[in-house]
Amino acid sequence: MNTRNCLLFFLLLFPLIYVSAQYTDELNSNRPGASQGAFSVGTNVLQFEGGISIGKEKHSLLQTETSAFILDYSVRYGFLKEELEVSLIGEYQSNTNKLLQFSPVEERKVSNFRSNTLGAKYLIYDPYRKMEQEGPNLYSWKANFKFQWKDLIPAVAVYAGANFDFTENPIDKLTNPFSTSLDDMTISPKVVLSTQNNWVGGFVFVTNIIVDRITTDEPLYSYVLTLTHTPTDWFSVFVENQGIKSDFYADQLFRGGVAVLINENFHVDGSVIVNFKDTPSRLYGRIGAAYRFDMHNTDEYIEEKGKAGRENRKQRKGKAKEKKEKKKKKNKRKDGFEDDGGEDGGTGGF
Repeated sequence: MNTRNCLLFFLLLFPLIYVSAQYTDELNSNRPGASQGAFSVGTNVLQFEGGISIGKEKHSLLQTETSAFILDYSVRYGFLKEELEVSLIGEYQSNTNKLLQFSPVEERKVSNFRSNTLGAKYLIYDPYRKMEQEGPNLYSWKANFKFQWKDLIPAVAVYAGANFDFTENPIDKLTNPFSTSLDDMTISPKVVLSTQNNWVGGFVFVTNIIVDRITTDEPLYSYVLTLTHTPTDWFSVFVENQGIKSDFYADQLFRGGVAVLINENFHVDGSVIVNFKDTPSRLYGRIGAAYRFDMHNTDEYIEEKGKAGRENRKQRKGKAKEKKEKKKKKNKRKDGFEDDGGEDGGTGGF
Protein backbone atom coordinates (compact mmCIF):
# COMPACT_ATOMS: atom_id res chain seq x y z
CA MET A 1 0.00 0.00 0.00
CA ASN A 2 1.53 3.32 -1.02
CA THR A 3 1.64 6.42 1.15
CA ARG A 4 -1.36 8.10 -0.54
CA ASN A 5 -3.57 5.05 0.01
CA CYS A 6 -2.41 4.80 3.63
CA LEU A 7 -3.35 8.42 4.23
CA LEU A 8 -6.84 7.96 2.72
CA PHE A 9 -7.35 4.80 4.79
CA PHE A 10 -6.51 6.56 8.05
CA LEU A 11 -8.68 9.59 7.24
CA LEU A 12 -11.73 7.49 6.42
CA LEU A 13 -11.38 5.01 9.26
CA PHE A 14 -11.86 7.14 12.35
CA PRO A 15 -14.35 9.87 13.36
CA LEU A 16 -13.14 12.87 15.34
CA ILE A 17 -13.24 13.57 19.05
CA TYR A 18 -14.11 17.12 20.07
CA VAL A 19 -11.26 18.98 21.77
CA SER A 20 -10.07 22.55 21.44
CA ALA A 21 -7.57 23.63 24.06
CA GLN A 22 -4.00 24.62 23.32
CA TYR A 23 -2.97 24.30 26.94
CA THR A 24 -3.66 20.91 28.51
CA ASP A 25 -3.47 19.70 32.11
CA GLU A 26 -0.95 17.08 30.98
CA LEU A 27 2.24 17.62 29.01
CA ASN A 28 1.78 17.81 25.23
CA SER A 29 4.98 16.80 23.44
CA ASN A 30 6.10 16.30 19.85
CA ARG A 31 8.15 13.30 20.98
CA PRO A 32 8.89 10.55 20.25
CA GLY A 33 8.10 11.16 16.57
CA ALA A 34 9.72 13.62 14.17
CA SER A 35 6.60 15.64 13.33
CA GLN A 36 5.29 18.87 14.86
CA GLY A 37 1.70 18.93 16.10
CA ALA A 38 -0.54 21.86 15.20
CA PHE A 39 -1.07 23.03 18.78
CA SER A 40 1.34 24.99 20.96
CA VAL A 41 2.36 24.19 24.54
CA GLY A 42 0.19 27.04 25.92
CA THR A 43 1.00 30.50 27.18
CA ASN A 44 3.66 30.77 29.88
CA VAL A 45 4.68 27.13 29.46
CA LEU A 46 8.40 26.37 29.03
CA GLN A 47 9.06 22.87 27.73
CA PHE A 48 12.27 20.89 27.16
CA GLU A 49 12.38 17.81 24.94
CA GLY A 50 15.44 15.71 24.13
CA GLY A 51 16.87 12.29 23.48
CA ILE A 52 19.80 10.21 22.34
CA SER A 53 20.01 7.80 19.42
CA ILE A 54 22.52 5.04 18.76
CA GLY A 55 22.60 3.20 15.45
CA LYS A 56 24.38 1.87 12.39
CA GLU A 57 24.41 2.70 8.71
CA LYS A 58 25.84 0.61 5.86
CA HIS A 59 26.40 1.94 2.35
CA SER A 60 26.75 -0.83 -0.25
CA LEU A 61 28.13 1.40 -3.05
CA LEU A 62 30.62 3.39 -0.98
CA GLN A 63 31.48 0.31 1.08
CA THR A 64 31.26 2.14 4.37
CA GLU A 65 29.92 1.22 7.78
CA THR A 66 28.99 3.95 10.22
CA SER A 67 28.34 3.84 13.97
CA ALA A 68 26.45 6.96 14.98
CA PHE A 69 25.56 8.76 18.20
CA ILE A 70 22.91 11.50 17.95
CA LEU A 71 21.77 14.01 20.54
CA ASP A 72 18.51 15.80 19.68
CA TYR A 73 16.96 18.64 21.66
CA SER A 74 14.24 21.26 21.55
CA VAL A 75 13.11 24.13 23.74
CA ARG A 76 9.51 25.36 23.32
CA TYR A 77 7.82 28.35 24.91
CA GLY A 78 4.29 29.69 24.52
CA PHE A 79 3.66 33.39 24.96
CA LEU A 80 1.37 36.31 24.05
CA LYS A 81 -1.41 34.10 22.64
CA GLU A 82 -2.55 30.52 23.03
CA GLU A 83 -1.93 29.94 19.33
CA LEU A 84 1.75 30.99 19.38
CA GLU A 85 4.97 29.29 20.45
CA VAL A 86 8.65 29.87 19.73
CA SER A 87 11.22 27.09 19.69
CA LEU A 88 14.83 26.10 19.25
CA ILE A 89 15.22 22.66 17.64
CA GLY A 90 18.57 21.04 17.01
CA GLU A 91 20.61 17.88 16.56
CA TYR A 92 24.24 16.99 17.20
CA GLN A 93 25.75 13.88 15.59
CA SER A 94 29.01 11.99 16.06
CA ASN A 95 30.00 9.30 13.53
CA THR A 96 32.67 6.64 13.44
CA ASN A 97 33.11 5.68 9.77
CA LYS A 98 34.79 2.46 8.66
CA LEU A 99 36.09 2.46 5.07
CA LEU A 100 35.71 -1.20 4.12
CA GLN A 101 37.31 -0.82 0.66
CA PHE A 102 40.74 -0.44 2.23
CA SER A 103 42.89 -3.17 3.72
CA PRO A 104 43.40 -2.81 6.57
CA VAL A 105 40.07 -1.08 7.17
CA GLU A 106 40.43 2.64 7.79
CA GLU A 107 38.47 4.37 10.53
CA ARG A 108 37.54 8.05 10.67
CA LYS A 109 35.61 10.03 13.25
CA VAL A 110 33.50 13.11 12.44
CA SER A 111 31.07 15.14 14.51
CA ASN A 112 29.11 18.36 14.24
CA PHE A 113 25.73 20.00 14.65
CA ARG A 114 23.46 18.54 12.03
CA SER A 115 20.88 21.29 12.53
CA ASN A 116 19.95 24.25 14.71
CA THR A 117 16.67 25.96 13.89
CA LEU A 118 15.10 28.93 15.64
CA GLY A 119 11.47 29.49 14.72
CA ALA A 120 7.85 30.13 15.65
CA LYS A 121 4.61 28.19 15.13
CA TYR A 122 1.14 29.72 14.91
CA LEU A 123 -2.22 27.96 14.85
CA ILE A 124 -4.18 29.52 12.00
CA TYR A 125 -7.30 27.32 12.12
CA ASP A 126 -8.91 25.26 14.89
CA PRO A 127 -12.15 23.46 13.94
CA TYR A 128 -12.53 21.98 17.44
CA ARG A 129 -13.16 25.39 19.01
CA LYS A 130 -16.46 25.76 17.13
CA MET A 131 -17.42 22.16 17.86
CA GLU A 132 -16.96 22.79 21.58
CA GLN A 133 -19.02 25.99 21.36
CA GLU A 134 -21.91 24.05 19.85
CA GLY A 135 -21.60 21.44 22.61
CA PRO A 136 -22.63 17.77 22.58
CA ASN A 137 -26.09 16.45 21.80
CA LEU A 138 -27.50 15.66 25.26
CA TYR A 139 -30.23 13.44 23.85
CA SER A 140 -28.23 11.17 21.55
CA TRP A 141 -24.91 9.43 22.17
CA LYS A 142 -24.97 8.18 18.57
CA ALA A 143 -25.32 11.69 17.17
CA ASN A 144 -22.18 12.79 19.00
CA PHE A 145 -20.03 10.02 17.55
CA LYS A 146 -21.42 9.32 14.10
CA PHE A 147 -19.19 10.16 11.13
CA GLN A 148 -19.61 13.51 9.38
CA TRP A 149 -17.59 14.84 6.45
CA LYS A 150 -16.71 18.00 8.38
CA ASP A 151 -14.93 15.77 10.93
CA LEU A 152 -12.13 15.30 8.38
CA ILE A 153 -11.16 18.99 8.65
CA PRO A 154 -7.96 19.23 10.76
CA ALA A 155 -6.43 21.94 12.88
CA VAL A 156 -3.81 23.79 10.80
CA ALA A 157 -0.62 25.56 11.90
CA VAL A 158 2.31 27.18 10.13
CA TYR A 159 5.91 27.08 11.35
CA ALA A 160 8.62 29.41 10.03
CA GLY A 161 12.22 29.26 11.15
CA ALA A 162 15.85 29.94 10.33
CA ASN A 163 18.55 27.25 10.10
CA PHE A 164 22.00 28.09 11.43
CA ASP A 165 24.54 25.73 9.80
CA PHE A 166 28.22 25.83 10.73
CA THR A 167 30.96 24.85 8.26
CA GLU A 168 33.30 24.04 11.14
CA ASN A 169 32.48 22.28 14.38
CA PRO A 170 32.61 25.03 17.05
CA ILE A 171 34.02 22.45 19.49
CA ASP A 172 36.94 20.84 17.61
CA LYS A 173 37.11 23.11 14.49
CA LEU A 174 36.77 20.16 12.11
CA THR A 175 34.86 20.48 8.82
CA ASN A 176 31.14 19.80 9.06
CA PRO A 177 30.43 16.57 7.15
CA PHE A 178 26.69 17.27 7.21
CA SER A 179 26.89 20.59 5.33
CA THR A 180 27.84 21.34 1.73
CA SER A 181 28.23 25.09 2.35
CA LEU A 182 31.64 26.77 2.05
CA ASP A 183 30.67 29.74 4.25
CA ASP A 184 31.58 29.88 7.94
CA MET A 185 27.90 29.95 8.81
CA THR A 186 24.86 29.66 6.57
CA ILE A 187 21.41 30.96 7.51
CA SER A 188 18.53 29.51 5.51
CA PRO A 189 14.73 29.36 5.91
CA LYS A 190 12.57 26.44 6.98
CA VAL A 191 8.77 26.33 6.58
CA VAL A 192 6.42 23.63 7.89
CA LEU A 193 2.70 23.21 7.31
CA SER A 194 1.23 21.12 10.16
CA THR A 195 -2.22 19.56 10.36
CA GLN A 196 -3.68 17.61 13.27
CA ASN A 197 -6.76 15.43 13.65
CA ASN A 198 -7.88 14.20 17.08
CA TRP A 199 -9.97 11.11 16.64
CA VAL A 200 -12.33 9.27 18.95
CA GLY A 201 -10.73 6.38 20.84
CA GLY A 202 -7.46 8.19 21.64
CA PHE A 203 -6.08 8.48 18.09
CA VAL A 204 -4.16 11.54 16.86
CA PHE A 205 -3.05 11.93 13.25
CA VAL A 206 -0.45 14.59 12.37
CA THR A 207 0.90 15.53 8.95
CA ASN A 208 3.85 17.82 8.17
CA ILE A 209 4.82 19.23 4.79
CA ILE A 210 8.37 20.61 5.06
CA VAL A 211 10.38 22.93 2.80
CA ASP A 212 13.90 23.35 4.16
CA ARG A 213 17.08 25.25 3.22
CA ILE A 214 15.50 26.50 0.00
CA THR A 215 18.06 29.31 -0.44
CA THR A 216 21.04 26.93 -0.39
CA ASP A 217 22.51 24.68 -3.09
CA GLU A 218 20.90 21.66 -1.41
CA PRO A 219 17.20 22.44 -0.75
CA LEU A 220 15.30 19.67 1.05
CA TYR A 221 11.65 18.70 0.73
CA SER A 222 9.95 16.18 2.99
CA TYR A 223 6.73 15.02 4.58
CA VAL A 224 5.96 13.28 7.89
CA LEU A 225 2.83 11.23 8.70
CA THR A 226 2.40 10.30 12.37
CA LEU A 227 -0.38 8.21 13.93
CA THR A 228 -0.46 8.08 17.73
CA HIS A 229 -2.78 6.02 19.94
CA THR A 230 -3.27 6.44 23.69
CA PRO A 231 -5.00 3.30 25.03
CA THR A 232 -4.64 4.63 28.60
CA ASP A 233 -4.15 8.03 30.23
CA TRP A 234 -0.45 7.34 30.83
CA PHE A 235 0.70 5.23 27.86
CA SER A 236 0.83 5.86 24.08
CA VAL A 237 2.20 4.15 20.97
CA PHE A 238 2.97 5.61 17.55
CA VAL A 239 3.92 4.72 13.98
CA GLU A 240 5.41 7.18 11.51
CA ASN A 241 6.52 7.49 7.90
CA GLN A 242 8.91 10.22 6.71
CA GLY A 243 9.81 10.85 3.10
CA ILE A 244 12.90 12.94 2.28
CA LYS A 245 13.96 14.31 -1.11
CA SER A 246 17.02 16.39 -1.99
CA ASP A 247 19.98 16.22 -4.37
CA PHE A 248 22.17 15.37 -1.38
CA TYR A 249 19.99 12.68 0.22
CA ALA A 250 16.68 10.88 -0.37
CA ASP A 251 15.03 8.24 1.78
CA GLN A 252 11.89 6.68 3.23
CA LEU A 253 12.13 6.34 7.01
CA PHE A 254 9.82 4.39 9.30
CA ARG A 255 9.56 4.90 13.05
CA GLY A 256 7.65 3.27 15.85
CA GLY A 257 7.72 3.51 19.62
CA VAL A 258 6.07 4.21 22.94
CA ALA A 259 5.82 7.03 25.48
CA VAL A 260 5.02 6.76 29.20
CA LEU A 261 3.60 9.68 31.19
CA ILE A 262 5.31 9.68 34.61
CA ASN A 263 3.34 12.68 35.88
CA GLU A 264 1.47 15.62 34.34
CA ASN A 265 4.73 17.45 33.53
CA PHE A 266 7.14 14.62 32.64
CA HIS A 267 7.26 11.73 30.21
CA VAL A 268 9.86 9.24 28.90
CA ASP A 269 9.86 7.51 25.52
CA GLY A 270 11.60 4.95 23.34
CA SER A 271 11.54 4.31 19.59
CA VAL A 272 13.27 2.69 16.64
CA ILE A 273 13.94 3.95 13.11
CA VAL A 274 14.54 1.82 10.03
CA ASN A 275 14.59 2.13 6.23
CA PHE A 276 14.53 -0.38 3.39
CA LYS A 277 17.43 0.54 1.13
CA ASP A 278 21.19 -0.06 1.25
CA THR A 279 22.56 3.34 0.13
CA PRO A 280 22.71 3.53 3.11
CA SER A 281 20.67 1.16 5.27
CA ARG A 282 19.73 2.66 8.63
CA LEU A 283 18.82 1.14 11.99
CA TYR A 284 18.63 3.30 15.14
CA GLY A 285 17.35 3.00 18.67
CA ARG A 286 16.26 6.16 20.48
CA ILE A 287 15.34 7.05 24.06
CA GLY A 288 14.29 10.43 25.37
CA ALA A 289 12.18 12.52 27.69
CA ALA A 290 10.14 15.72 27.86
CA TYR A 291 9.60 18.02 30.83
CA ARG A 292 7.63 21.24 31.18
CA PHE A 293 7.65 24.13 33.61
CA ASP A 294 3.98 25.00 33.87
CA MET A 295 3.48 28.70 34.60
CA HIS A 296 0.09 28.81 32.90
CA ASN A 297 -2.07 30.51 35.56
CA THR A 298 -5.17 31.56 33.62
CA ASP A 299 -7.46 29.62 31.30
CA GLU A 300 -7.65 31.24 27.89
CA TYR A 301 -10.05 30.72 25.01
CA ILE A 302 -8.98 30.85 21.40
CA GLU A 303 -11.20 33.51 19.91
CA GLU A 304 -13.03 33.00 16.65
CA LYS A 305 -11.68 35.21 13.88
CA GLY A 306 -13.59 37.70 11.74
CA LYS A 307 -17.14 39.02 12.05
CA ALA A 308 -18.45 35.99 13.94
CA GLY A 309 -15.71 36.38 16.53
CA ARG A 310 -16.47 40.07 17.06
CA GLU A 311 -20.18 39.34 17.50
CA ASN A 312 -19.47 36.57 20.03
CA ARG A 313 -17.17 38.83 22.07
CA LYS A 314 -19.76 41.63 22.01
CA GLN A 315 -22.47 39.24 23.14
CA ARG A 316 -20.35 37.92 26.03
CA LYS A 317 -19.52 41.46 27.17
CA GLY A 318 -23.22 42.38 27.10
CA LYS A 319 -24.16 39.36 29.19
CA ALA A 320 -21.40 40.11 31.70
CA LYS A 321 -22.55 43.74 32.02
CA GLU A 322 -26.18 42.68 32.45
CA LYS A 323 -25.23 40.18 35.15
CA LYS A 324 -23.21 42.81 37.00
CA GLU A 325 -26.12 45.30 36.97
CA LYS A 326 -28.58 42.69 38.27
CA LYS A 327 -26.23 41.82 41.11
CA LYS A 328 -25.86 45.52 41.98
CA LYS A 329 -29.63 46.04 42.09
CA LYS A 330 -30.11 42.97 44.24
CA ASN A 331 -27.66 44.23 46.86
CA LYS A 332 -29.30 47.68 47.19
CA ARG A 333 -32.46 48.48 49.17
CA LYS A 334 -35.24 50.49 47.62
CA ASP A 335 -34.51 53.42 50.01
CA GLY A 336 -30.90 53.57 48.74
CA PHE A 337 -29.17 51.90 51.74
CA GLU A 338 -26.69 49.10 50.95
CA ASP A 339 -27.42 45.54 51.97
CA ASP A 340 -25.45 44.51 55.07
CA GLY A 341 -25.23 40.93 53.86
CA GLY A 342 -27.60 39.45 56.44
CA GLU A 343 -29.62 36.36 55.68
CA ASP A 344 -32.86 38.34 56.02
CA GLY A 345 -32.12 40.43 52.93
CA GLY A 346 -30.48 43.35 54.72
CA THR A 347 -33.04 44.16 57.42
CA GLY A 348 -31.21 42.33 60.19
CA GLY A 349 -29.17 45.44 61.02
CA PHE A 350 -32.20 47.52 61.92
